[in-house]
Amino acid sequence: MGNDTGNRRRRIVIIGSGFGGLFAARKLKKADADITIINRTTHHLFQPLLYQVATGIISEGEIAPPTRLILRKYRNTTTLLGDVTDIDMTARTVTSEAMGMTTVTPYDSLIVAAGAGQSYFGNDHFAEYAPGMKTIDDALELRGRILGAFEQAEISTDAHARERLMTFVVVGAGPTGVELVGQIAELAHHTLRGSFRNIDPSDARIVLLDGADDVLPVYGGKLSANARKKLEKLGVEIQLQAMVTDVNRDGLTIKRKDGTETLIRSQCKVWSAGVQASPLGKMIADQSDTTVDRAGRVRVQPDLSVAGHPEVFVIGDMMALDDLPGLAQVAMQGGEYVAKQLIAEIKGKQTEYQRPDFRYWDKGSMATISRFSAVAKVGRIELTGFIAWLIWLVIHLMYLVGYRSRAMTLFAWTMTFFGRGRAQMTITEQQVIARTALKEQHRPAPPAPAPAAERDAG
Repeated sequence: MGNDTGNRRRRIVIIGSGFGGLFAARKLKKADADITIINRTTHHLFQPLLYQVATGIISEGEIAPPTRLILRKYRNTTTLLGDVTDIDMTARTVTSEAMGMTTVTPYDSLIVAAGAGQSYFGNDHFAEYAPGMKTIDDALELRGRILGAFEQAEISTDAHARERLMTFVVVGAGPTGVELVGQIAELAHHTLRGSFRNIDPSDARIVLLDGADDVLPVYGGKLSANARKKLEKLGVEIQLQAMVTDVNRDGLTIKRKDGTETLIRSQCKVWSAGVQASPLGKMIADQSDTTVDRAGRVRVQPDLSVAGHPEVFVIGDMMALDDLPGLAQVAMQGGEYVAKQLIAEIKGKQTEYQRPDFRYWDKGSMATISRFSAVAKVGRIELTGFIAWLIWLVIHLMYLVGYRSRAMTLFAWTMTFFGRGRAQMTITEQQVIARTALKEQHRPAPPAPAPAAERDAG
């Protein structure tokens, strides 16, 4: 199936401005093609540092620069705000909606990089009480909940209520959960020390829950053991082989391996266990010769295209191929690979049937635990402590977009890690209640009561 573009330029549509979408757009900046990037937000999000926004280390602006400004010098690229509601793979169009307006964008080639959201494993109602951390809104809400819990505890006169307010629970002991729980511990034991008169923030109970057998299970061995030891030294209570069966306003119910259930009373809960790919994956699978896996990821061909539709590519957290992990590096390399193939085809150097297979170069993985401490794994090399932490700093600075973001983030890190202050400690009640308020706003109105005459007749 070729692209019948005649004499006009190739129309390439990219859905999503995350790592995959942005790196594809960058690679295509000089291509003889018209590029349209559609995203539901106006920014490119550096998701690995969201937990630092949630704990007051850096501002959201440093990790979420406007996509339009990033791409403004790319003359062949148009940026559209819109939530994609339909992909018609027969007509080759993408339909998106933004602020009450609908846009239909035709394409010759389509790159779908819409990412993934938090998975509650069928219990989506948990989100109201235990938000995830996938968006700027999530991070700001969590900052309000974390710091707000300390503020409420300060004015509470009930010992049981104060205990509940000062219990923080993070569900999921992967990199995000470990990084977040480590920073909550540092807030309690370091940053907020001496700031309250009626409570001691270091009395906070900080719990990390997971159904796995160890923290950071993807690392295993020495690295997992090191991370666990460091977290426990920070005062984190680690509960493993514990499955969450219910979450409500009062706390969480967990079921242990022996079948016993326990309630942990906590106001501030965070969910970092599991991801679910964008629903666009199912939409694509329904129109093609492929399927999605349990996480909603599209099973792609070795060239990252969709079976039966070589003009459609799925990359990043939305693709399932060779058990590749949902890491930023996979998305970046996938975006650049697809762009390179399209450029070669536009120049007539190859056809869509001559594409080489995508090869992922594993550059390693790492997670920070606290100031001056991290774990890193690059091939067979395993690093812990200060050296791993320095490597983590350098790599994350490198991948931030823009010199200003790098400079401001480096300054914030210096102030935080070598001092006690954090620049982004402002919270508002609106940040905390916005999720519930928006749900109520979009909830269908109840039917109007019948007129009095009809009620009397009944």
